[in-house]
Amino acid sequence: MFKRVNRLPIELPKPEHADPNAASAVQELLGGRFGEMSTLNNYMFQSFAFRNKEKLKPYYHLVASITAEEVGHVELVANTINLLLTGSTKPGDPDEAPLKAGKDARNTYHFIDTAQTAKPWDSMGKAWTGDYVFNSGNLLLDLLHNFFLEIGARTHKMRVYEMTDNPVAREMIGYLLVRGGVHTLAYAKAIETITGIDLTKMLPVPSLDNSKFDVARKYEEQGMHRRLYTFSDKDYEQIALIWKGNHPQDGKPLEAIQGMPEGHLVPDLPAVDEEFAPGISAEDFNEIFKRLKDAANIK
Repeated sequence: MFKRVNRLPIELPKPEHADPNAASAVQELLGGRFGEMSTLNNYMFQSFAFRNKEKLKPYYHLVASITAEEVGHVELVANTINLLLTGSTKPGDPDEAPLKAGKDARNTYHFIDTAQTAKPWDSMGKAWTGDYVFNSGNLLLDLLHNFFLEIGARTHKMRVYEMTDNPVAREMIGYLLVRGGVHTLAYAKAIETITGIDLTKMLPVPSLDNSKFDVARKYEEQGMHRRLYTFSDKDYEQIALIWKGNHPQDGKPLEAIQGMPEGHLVPDLPAVDEEFAPGISAEDFNEIFKRLKDAANIK
């Protein structure tokens, strides 16, 4: 079972202005072939279908725990897109076209389909598909695929980072460059335990060095590149049998942590009246809340 916590992995800055075209670019990191929807669903279905879970427990625990972290990454990228779209339009008379800013945006779907929020599309509006899920049933092959998937995801994050200087987008990307590096290294170490081949010698493909990315450096200074979490109170503890030794870049010890990061508040999106979203006014809510309390006999 999954346990949901109403927190984001990091605090996202409040945007100074709307940036719908940056939101379109960031969509690739959510619903593209190498986006967070792909990493999540690849690992999730591999963990669901994992054979010999007891015999191969450390590998099962690794894939399962990273799956849980990826759920939070999907939520983080989605909230980034939501914030980038916040303030794109203003309320107005329908006949005065209050949504006309959406007409010239890169992704008009954001204004027509979702009331200026994220959806699992790529940067061109193509929907994410389950065809992106790879689950061969062969442990080594799946681990190799996951290693490649994380490298592809890193490449796309670096490119989107260079496409926009929006601080909301860069805060999210900088953090995920660090955490994606953790997953890349984790799969490399898992493969090494099976084959004896040190895949870290293949890195850079691309390099896991984040020194060129200002935002990422901040998270590495906090040691986030050395920590792998179980995202469980007491399960998946055998990730520690794989996630051990020293980090190949700074030489400091890797940390397998039982549990999850503390997290930060999820942004509360304002109403967008010109999109009829959420479509309930404060007065309507007060009346609904009163009816609910009366029905439940709550004073």
